[in-house]
Amino acid sequence: MDINILLFLLGRILFGGYFVMSGLNHLTKLEAMTGYALSKGVKPAKPAVVISGLMIILGGAGLLLGLKIGWSVGLIASFLILVTFKMHAFWKVPDPNYQLIEKVNFMKNLALLGAVLMMLMITAWPASYGG
Repeated sequence: MDINILLFLLGRILFGGYFVMSGLNHLTKLEAMTGYALSKGVKPAKPAVVISGLMIILGGAGLLLGLKIGWSVGLIASFLILVTFKMHAFWKVPDPNYQLIEKVNFMKNLALLGAVLMMLMITAWPASYGG
């Protein structure tokens, strides 16, 4: 197998797997995630956590498998746009230490959003089940 295909598959496993695991974390740590969402002013928090977890599980699985790429990217991009600005609004945090944590998460999410949007430009997904 071509090294480029192997690297692409490894990237899909790592990137898609990240979102699948994050989504599972939403569901397995539902009470803690709900409390965090409530602290950020999300109402109703529990349904928001469940829906966002399902969004990134489905989106991550789609990227992992190369299945329905447009839908998968849409789910993850929607999640990242909504969550980044609502949950990691570092400019609203007065404590400098806590502000730094939120800024790191904000910037990480923007980088993930950039990466997921670039995936729309990939026209051939090796070892996929349809775009």
